[in-house]
Amino acid sequence: MKTQSPPKVFLRFFQWFCRPKLKDHIEGDLLEDYNERKKEKGKRYADIKFIIEVLMLFRPGIIKRADGYKNLNNYSMIKSYFKIGWRNLLKNKGYSFINIGGLSVGTACFLLISLYVNFENSYENFVPNGSLIYRVTLTRFINGEQVLASAENYPSVGPTLAASFPEITGYARLYNLGYKNNVVITNEEAHLQPIAINQRKFLYADSSFLPMMGYRLAEGDVATALAEPNSAVLTQRVAELYFGNVNPLGKFLRMHDDDNNDELVKVTGIIKEIPTNTHLKFDVLFSYRTLDGRNGKRPGYALNRFEQTWERNDMYTFVQLLPGANPSELEAKFPALVQAHNPKLKGRKQNDILSLQPLADIHLTSHVAEEPELNGDQRIVSFLRIIGFFVLVIAWINYINLSTAKAVERAREVGVRKVMGAIQFQLVRMFLAEAALIYLLSILLAVIIVATALPSFNSLSGLSLDISYLVQPWFLILLGALWICGAFFSGFYPAVVLSSFQPIATLKGELSTSIGRVFLRKSLVVFQFMASVVLISGTLIVFKQLNFLMSRDIGMDIDQVLVIERPGIGPHRTSFNSAVEMFHDELKKNPDIQFVSGSHTIPGKQREDKDIVKRYGATDDQSISVRNNSMDYEFMDVFKMKVIAGRSFSRSYIKDADTSVIITESAARLLGFKRPEDAIGQTLSLDWPWNPIIVGVVNDYHQISLKKSLEPGLFYCDPYEGEFYSMRLNTKHLPQIIDHIKASWEKAFPGNPFDYFFLDDYFNQQYKNERRFGTLFTTFASFALLIGCLGLLGLSAYTAMQRTKEIGIRKVLGSTVREIFFLLSKEYVKLVLLSIILAVPLVYFMMSIWIQGFAYRVPITGTVFLEAGAAVLLISLLTVSFQTLRAARANPVESLKSE
Repeated sequence: MKTQSPPKVFLRFFQWFCRPKLKDHIEGDLLEDYNERKKEKGKRYADIKFIIEVLMLFRPGIIKRADGYKNLNNYSMIKSYFKIGWRNLLKNKGYSFINIGGLSVGTACFLLISLYVNFENSYENFVPNGSLIYRVTLTRFINGEQVLASAENYPSVGPTLAASFPEITGYARLYNLGYKNNVVITNEEAHLQPIAINQRKFLYADSSFLPMMGYRLAEGDVATALAEPNSAVLTQRVAELYFGNVNPLGKFLRMHDDDNNDELVKVTGIIKEIPTNTHLKFDVLFSYRTLDGRNGKRPGYALNRFEQTWERNDMYTFVQLLPGANPSELEAKFPALVQAHNPKLKGRKQNDILSLQPLADIHLTSHVAEEPELNGDQRIVSFLRIIGFFVLVIAWINYINLSTAKAVERAREVGVRKVMGAIQFQLVRMFLAEAALIYLLSILLAVIIVATALPSFNSLSGLSLDISYLVQPWFLILLGALWICGAFFSGFYPAVVLSSFQPIATLKGELSTSIGRVFLRKSLVVFQFMASVVLISGTLIVFKQLNFLMSRDIGMDIDQVLVIERPGIGPHRTSFNSAVEMFHDELKKNPDIQFVSGSHTIPGKQREDKDIVKRYGATDDQSISVRNNSMDYEFMDVFKMKVIAGRSFSRSYIKDADTSVIITESAARLLGFKRPEDAIGQTLSLDWPWNPIIVGVVNDYHQISLKKSLEPGLFYCDPYEGEFYSMRLNTKHLPQIIDHIKASWEKAFPGNPFDYFFLDDYFNQQYKNERRFGTLFTTFASFALLIGCLGLLGLSAYTAMQRTKEIGIRKVLGSTVREIFFLLSKEYVKLVLLSIILAVPLVYFMMSIWIQGFAYRVPITGTVFLEAGAAVLLISLLTVSFQTLRAARANPVESLKSE
């Protein structure tokens, strides 16, 4: 009768795993029982019963001595394996140092990158129903051309969506006044003198915002803290700045901003701290209903402006959906709603599209305008993940190469053990246990390195991680997974190689190196240095791109320009204009302050201030979108812009503020003027409506970073409405200049805090992610190269040792030290050259993806690969030269005396 087979994979595993007598038992009695059960009760029952009976064989005490088997004392066996491994580590200290050092550094790099990647992916994960919460974004098209993509939308969007669609269970709006205006919040009742602070992270929030986002208050009721007008919630840090150790609940703060708003609010809640992994980091929240009291002299103004309008898009809106609701289906209903509430759009040939953006996606994937802070970048996180993988694999390859290269020294040990009765499986387990021990020590050392390096890593990455992150469940699970996977993947092949030696050949000293093993070892070295070339080339490309961005002419000179935001506490219109004049006059008394100008915005300000413009009398489909900015009379001098045609604004032309505009060269071209001179004196139509005359054409400039394409621009004259005061300085006596500016500020605008910044630093903050990426890229690429060289150092030492007698013979026959050096080095040179050739297409593909995120970019040329390849080749030659020169200079008598 034909024998029936139990589950094949299971049977084959146990046939390989078990000792010979157990294999006979499984293939004999248990197999017969399996066939009988299959006949009586079916295959499924027989399969399950067979698996259970085989597993039972491995329970302690089941296999009796009477059956001819010994108890399997796994604990004692494993203990002995680790003892053997420990003795070998102590016996070969240099080998152990290289292995444990390389593995620990590689693992530490991987763990640090994992901390960074995990943190970047953890944004908003503290929100209880985060998967149901979406931000409503606005994309605007005019004449089919996208002119706006913003995180903000109309004030009425939230309540209208919630009232119109049952899928939406709630909404919360935020008004980011701290970003839009210069805000000063003061504790007027502070001891000795009022405490006034410029608040940047200041928002008005619906009462539903805190509960929706899962915030808890250290003081106050989260459900009602922002329910009433003129109520405020502070973070504990800010509360201590204003009130010290006094309980702030029930205390009052006054808010002034540069639009002459004046609000007295009561503190109704304190938040202990804001999570660092949120895109909405705030210090002060005022209740949204406080806005209802704005501009009391105009009845109905606040209701229309902050509740009903579909004209001004300046609110963040978050909505929470019902579980199971389909966001795509809900979005499909938005266009009809927008058209119903804003019918004027069609006549303007304007299309406003509302979209739902998942809360968890905002930090890494959102690149719209008006974000509350600079977001992260998913591409950077993905690239760092790849770097971490490369570094870890390079460390594993070191262990594999060194273990297989050292196989000759362990060959006699293997032969003796096999003669004494050891089978291959036992030897595999022994060598795997040794690998597990080495990797366990490496992981423990890696954790110590990570804990020690965290402060430095925080400064490189911009994070604020602490030791507590190293005991989080996901990190501990990662350590366990790394130990198991690392010990198996880096230890399995060397274990199989070492356990496969034939005992007779090894004891006779006739061990020969397998061509397959040599090929694998060389392949792994090629992979190591290919990864190193990839990382070095990537580093060079990143820094070339960053240098290009930061050195390229943006159309304005922003060096040596100091900027102050206009005062939040100021007198009313007539007095304010006089104060501005006084401030300018006082500044000009210092000869090192060359020019001063007030403007609505400055380069680097991420604000979507745009106008729709056409030539007077043109049709709407000939309109273009331009960035606008207002300025006074010295703006062009401060920023060294070139007037290509016409003139700049001047005090000599008293009607400039009412009738004149200046446009950029690209705006003139898009408006249909063949030459800049043709635009002078022509009339434009703006959608305010306003019909100004073009008095000048200036060069194009970049309002924001070079990650985006240049946009046409338009300037109009407004001497007193500037929100930023920019000053071109001769910085030779900078401390004295700052003192003079501060004194002038305090004289013109008493009671306002004095804060300033330099414009080049401010503008370059837009490249913060890229600079951070470049620094991290360089750091971990350096460690990858260090680990690869550490392994190459060990490998070259063992290779030189294996060829000791060959070198001795060559020297006896007349070879020089130089000839022997080149003989031993050329093998590694070939491998490095091959790694460079293989790395080029990979680097080009990867970095092309990264660099596509920039509108202006450097080309990826062959120079980068030559530089990276030369660096890797030079470093590898320096690494192996120590061992090769040592072998080449050795006395041949010593190497040949045993022959």
